[in-house]
Amino acid sequence: MAPISIKTVLISESVDPRCRAILEENGIRVTEKQNMKKDELIAELKDYDGLVVRSATKVTADVINAADNLKIIGRAGTGVDNVDVDAATKKGIIVMNTPSGNTISAAELTCTLIMSLSRNVPQAAMSMKQGNWDRKKFMGAELYGKVLGIVGLGRIGKEVATRMQSFGMRTIGYDPITPPQVSASWGVEQMSLEQLWPQCDYITVHTPLMPSTVGLLNDESFAKCKRGVKVVNCARGGIIDEAALLRALESGQCGGAGLDVFVEEPPKDRSLVDHPNVISCPHLGASTKEAQARCGEDIAVQIVDMVKGKNLVGAVNAQVLASTFSQESHQLIKLGEAVGAVLQSCSTSHKPLSQVNVICQGDSLKSSVGYMTSAVLVGLLDHDSGCSPNLINVLSMAKDSGIMINQTHCATDGAANGACKVEIMANGCSYEATGTVQGGVPVLLELSGSVFRQPVALSGNLLFFKALASPQLLSSVAGLLATEGVEIESFSAPSDHTGDLWYCVGVSSLLRDLGALKSLVQEAAQVTL
Repeated sequence: MAPISIKTVLISESVDPRCRAILEENGIRVTEKQNMKKDELIAELKDYDGLVVRSATKVTADVINAADNLKIIGRAGTGVDNVDVDAATKKGIIVMNTPSGNTISAAELTCTLIMSLSRNVPQAAMSMKQGNWDRKKFMGAELYGKVLGIVGLGRIGKEVATRMQSFGMRTIGYDPITPPQVSASWGVEQMSLEQLWPQCDYITVHTPLMPSTVGLLNDESFAKCKRGVKVVNCARGGIIDEAALLRALESGQCGGAGLDVFVEEPPKDRSLVDHPNVISCPHLGASTKEAQARCGEDIAVQIVDMVKGKNLVGAVNAQVLASTFSQESHQLIKLGEAVGAVLQSCSTSHKPLSQVNVICQGDSLKSSVGYMTSAVLVGLLDHDSGCSPNLINVLSMAKDSGIMINQTHCATDGAANGACKVEIMANGCSYEATGTVQGGVPVLLELSGSVFRQPVALSGNLLFFKALASPQLLSSVAGLLATEGVEIESFSAPSDHTGDLWYCVGVSSLLRDLGALKSLVQEAAQVTL
């Protein structure tokens, strides 16, 4: 990945001191300011390259759009629903979380709530403190032999399953991503939600909060469950429909709930919190010393590793960057951007751009199609006014502009190290270019049917022109350039010698006005790489 410079980071919440220490040990200046209001955060953030938050700071689109220098938002925790990821992506900002930092703590709290629901431990403890001795009132049930339904079989769901199996519980689950054979290897039988609901004595949810998971447990799904089913939510408020849960509790369809999270935090509506069959906590899933130390340390290490070009962990909106940490990938990204820039310069007078086809050729580029496509688009869009594309935001920018994008790979090896062919359509005109990397240097092999006798090194000031082949062409162009005070540093001619062909001249500086070539050539373009 092309290096991302992070020199200053703002930490807006209380995180483990190791976070600051690790960042500062690696030359990053850190400021800690807590409990800022939105306007204060916007005013403060303009001076920083990075922001580290937990869950209290709401990084909205307004905050993101006002932060012109921001390159990364690091969430010291699992979820990122307090960050507008779409707005960050459009701005080209990496959003990163610590996917495994609070796994154990969240899983242990889930298990605690399941056990507390089975034996009424919190209610019994409060009764004792009030001076009572109500043994019959708090009659419980064993977990042994009961069925636990786990909705969401990621890291936390897995840890909950293995722990509750030790109590003799049968664990079943649902997850649209984790393969059934994987969850079976740690003792969870996967099935559809329709099959799962009627079997469960206990249900726990461990999914992200997204449109498809809002209200996953609702009136309809509660009606399909066993009467008296107990539910636990240590994931995100809203996965269980709170109004439906209250109705199920009051009707007895739900026998109890353990809630660590709420739609509104802290909840103003206390109906669930005050219900006698509800055990509630103030969002304590990650509130252990170990989890906080782990999350704070993890986010700092992840930022440092990214800056140093080691790897990228926890990026929720920049998957394209994950395979860009080798020297070869750096060279290919430069190639893609350069080829895109050449085609952009050729098509300047034929806006708007309507279609881009990127074809990666050769086995060596098989895993590079994603980031090569993004790199080409960066080169194509980089010169548009008001546009700041990068590998993170360029795909969404292109799609927002109505550009159709096709990306493919073919085994045919157009060059020793593989080649990238790009075709564009702009206002009815088409252009294409093919490039590769030779000796660590991006080079252009072909431009719109003209195959260069010597590959064009894609660096410096380059002047491209299309003209009818003739012995006098070069001398005429050289004379005009001399008149304009421009020196020729290199010249690349096509291997063909007939018809209308593209040529490339390396020049000391760009022409002030390409119109000066109008009498000698059919088309002209220039670019600095």
